[in-house]
Amino acid sequence: MMRYDPDRQPDAQAWSALDETERLELVMDYHRRAGVRLENAKVHAVAHVVVENQVLLGDETPVAATLDRLMQEGLDRHDAIHAIGGAFIEIVHDAIRSTGGGDVHQAFFRRLAELSAAQWRAQSD
Repeated sequence: MMRYDPDRQPDAQAWSALDETERLELVMDYHRRAGVRLENAKVHAVAHVVVENQVLLGDETPVAATLDRLMQEGLDRHDAIHAIGGAFIEIVHDAIRSTGGGDVHQAFFRRLAELSAAQWRAQSD
């Protein structure tokens, strides 16, 4: 059985072989083992899974490049996943509250282009 560690990129073949429920369970298990208390463990796990899935897409989305950039700016991989996942949750939240429609993917990608390690650190303090 695979174990998830957000500080290491999951093996692409093993991760892809899992269904979404298994991926969520792996992420939630990691946080339980690490003793991390979360307000909503499932939403937190969804953000991790979305980011990991998009990283595996490589250049098809800007997520992998953003992850690399944030790590070059000094975040560890887990914090970079949180930064990107937080941006994802913000965009989804805004889309749910908005009646104007718009392209959620493009809004997310624009948000990633603006995201920096310094900005994320300031928000998470």
